[in-house]
Amino acid sequence: MTEYQVEDLIHEAMKARERAYAPYSKFRVGAALLADGKIYQGCNIENASYGASNCAERTAVFTAVADGARHFQAIAITGGKEEEADDAIWPCGICRQVLSEFADENMQVIAAKNERDYQVCSLKKLLPHGFSSDALSESAER
Repeated sequence: MTEYQVEDLIHEAMKARERAYAPYSKFRVGAALLADGKIYQGCNIENASYGASNCAERTAVFTAVADGARHFQAIAITGGKEEEADDAIWPCGICRQVLSEFADENMQVIAAKNERDYQVCSLKKLLPHGFSSDALSESAER
C-alpha cells in the first residue's frame, strides 16, 4: 500500500469512530477495511449486556462480507476515550481470528492515532498460530 492509501484508510477509520456507540466505556473505536478494492467502515457498538457488544473491526468485516467481499487487503483502526484517539490500538483476539478467515497472513493491520502517527503490522505477526480451515480438515480425516 502507498502512504496515500494508508492515510486514506486511517481517515475513513477516524470518520467511522465518530459514529461509535460507546455510552458505557466511552472508548470509541473506528475501523476501515480494504476488501476487494473497496473500503468498509465499522465502529464499536456497546450494549448494556456487555457480551452483546461488537468491536469496530468485526462490524467492518461483517458489513464487507454481507456486501459480498471475500478478500481482505488491509484494515486501519483508531480509538480512544472521548474525542481524541489516545494511542495506536490493535484488534482483540476474536477480531484477529475473524480477520484471518478472509485474509492471508500478509494483510496489513494499521493501528493509528491519526493519519501521520500510526504503526503497521502483518496479520501473521498479530496472530501467529490462528485457527484455520486446515485444522477442520485434519480433524475430519482422523
